[in-house]
Amino acid sequence: MDLLNDTVLPEDLKKFEKVYHQHLYNNEVTPTVQFEYAWCLVRSKYSADIQKGIMLLEELYKNNQDGKRDYLYFLCVGYARMKEYSKALKYIRSFLAVEPGNIQVAGLEKLIKKKMEKEGLVGMAVAGGVVVAVGAIVSVGMAIASKGKS
Repeated sequence: MDLLNDTVLPEDLKKFEKVYHQHLYNNEVTPTVQFEYAWCLVRSKYSADIQKGIMLLEELYKNNQDGKRDYLYFLCVGYARMKEYSKALKYIRSFLAVEPGNIQVAGLEKLIKKKMEKEGLVGMAVAGGVVVAVGAIVSVGMAIASKGKS
């Protein structure tokens, strides 16, 4: 399973969102409730949800000692899903500095690097296509201009 492409079921997101907002309304949001909602959000197919999930996870990471490993891991996932690969890798390096043998995090790092490589190649192909198109337009323009002179 590709964690970066795994999306939350809409009914799961709604369920955890409802629980979170009930706790928020009663001013009794626990780290567990916040984490479960954030975990769903970073797995959403909508970037606004992912961004909100990242915010909630960062808040948990800064203010809570328990669960830091999970918060950090899903921050990496969230940033990678937003294509903010440098931030994701920064968090992964921090994680691996403390736990160099963590296979799950090392696997996520490999997955992110593979995605970066793939998107880099796609980006270069798109840029190459643009250069070819611009070259063709310039050539046509020059041909038309030279016909107009003769």
